[in-house]
Amino acid sequence: MEKVREKVLFALQEVQRAVIGKQEVTETVMKAFLAGGHVLVEDIPGLGKTTMAIAFSRAIGLQKRRVQFTPDVLPSDLTGFTIYQKERNAFVYHPGAVVCNLLLADEINRASPKTQSALLEVMEEGQVTVDGKTRKIAPPFLVIATENPESQLDRFMVCVKMGYPTIREEMEILRKNENGRTSDAVQQVMTKEELEEAQRETAQIFMHERILEYLVQLAQATREHEMLELGMSPRGTVALAKMAKAGAYLAGREYVVPADVRGVFRETAQHRILLNTRARISKVKQKEVLQEILSAVESPSLKKR
Repeated sequence: MEKVREKVLFALQEVQRAVIGKQEVTETVMKAFLAGGHVLVEDIPGLGKTTMAIAFSRAIGLQKRRVQFTPDVLPSDLTGFTIYQKERNAFVYHPGAVVCNLLLADEINRASPKTQSALLEVMEEGQVTVDGKTRKIAPPFLVIATENPESQLDRFMVCVKMGYPTIREEMEILRKNENGRTSDAVQQVMTKEELEEAQRETAQIFMHERILEYLVQLAQATREHEMLELGMSPRGTVALAKMAKAGAYLAGREYVVPADVRGVFRETAQHRILLNTRARISKVKQKEVLQEILSAVESPSLKKR
């Protein structure tokens, strides 16, 4: 376990060489990848989303593709298509954009419902269906997406925001961009096979019954909060558990502690909840509600009773 975990940490360091000043964001994305989940990025253009995707793909040796979604992007652009080849006397499959390891999906809310449905299938099932034939996508398959409709929110494991850099961070970005893009300096330090091994090791992290109860209590608190119209679904609770395991893995532990849960709660929950009218009128923010829930729900003790 330790050998592969060290590779993961080295890969994270390489990514952070390119994505300057966003340590918390890059760590959250790596946790999502370890948990086998997909990432939603909410922010304005130009803050480094593409740089981050390129850096992760290079550091781990992932095949990356990017799709800029527009209304005229077809399902076949993602899944691929079959075409008859006379010389072979057969229909031959031509892979689409999703046949890769890391897909950067920009503005997926602009795609048609059919195209969104095709993307959801591969995100959820790891497969594509073309002309009635189902084809598995070779793992790992990970999606970093920007701007999506509410119907898809629950499909992303976490939601992160890049945010503007500080003055010092922006000066560092300028210096490093003088001789090319910051992502150009990222070196591959692990393989996609090692990422798969890290994912398997993450899934084996132990979670005590008291931690499981803590997860459910947090989810239940979102469903009962007076400022929320929509709380976390059971899918969200499962995602929170996987992210907590990933946090424990990165920390070098074989078990989850309450701090692992608290450390990923906001990023896992914020795109799964919906403020009600009262909250919007009162200008209450999602992060304030989530922080209130973290403070209100008692953290369990794992000491022997």
